[in-house]
Amino acid sequence: MERRRILIIAAALVAALGTVLVFLYVRGADSRAQSQFETTEVLVATAQINAGETIEAASAAGKFALQPVTNNVLLPDHQVDTSALAGQVALQPIYPGEQIIATKFGATAAPTSALQIPEDKIAISVNLTDPARVAGFVNPGSEVSIFLNGSDPKDGQAFTRLLLSKITVIGVGSTTPVSTTTTDTTGAQTTEQLPRTLLTLAVTQDEAQKILFSQGNGELVLGLLNAGSVVTPGAPTTYANLFG
Repeated sequence: MERRRILIIAAALVAALGTVLVFLYVRGADSRAQSQFETTEVLVATAQINAGETIEAASAAGKFALQPVTNNVLLPDHQVDTSALAGQVALQPIYPGEQIIATKFGATAAPTSALQIPEDKIAISVNLTDPARVAGFVNPGSEVSIFLNGSDPKDGQAFTRLLLSKITVIGVGSTTPVSTTTTDTTGAQTTEQLPRTLLTLAVTQDEAQKILFSQGNGELVLGLLNAGSVVTPGAPTTYANLFG
């Protein structure tokens, strides 16, 4: 009889504990659901804010707005106005829809380069005419060979020779028309306007020195490469071996 009474009491306690646990779970679920749908108005970017742009310039351009954000995705250092960020600049690009947070603003933004320069290279630019840059078919990412049209300072003999077998183009800049005058065998001169375009190349120091020296002492011409192109260094082409 005593044993039966103990079992009944234990069952009642278990049932009561179960009821309490169910109550706590439901209450927690209600709290989580409430948090999911409750919102807080925070400052949000409505247009892209560029790295280095001041908070004042972005505000004047209407790039901020107060918008409701659900509490479960609210960031810890969100802002409700720009007063705490006065005089600061964006440290990185901030895109439309992002919450404005203090950690993305600071006194100065580190300058970034748009050029993708390989770690072991430097970037230099050359100014070439359309024919010299393969009629405009050279684009960022193109692989090119560089040829030099020049003359030997010892005897004045003209030559064409491969200067560098394979160079990567990492940028194509603006185009400017330049007047070029040529003289034929009769002494008659012809002046024409040729567009010249800045091309930026990724090179080693040794390659940069060769290109810059050659650019000042002759004419550079690019040859556009594909995956199967074969280009090998060799003797210069001159009048003596042109038809050999």
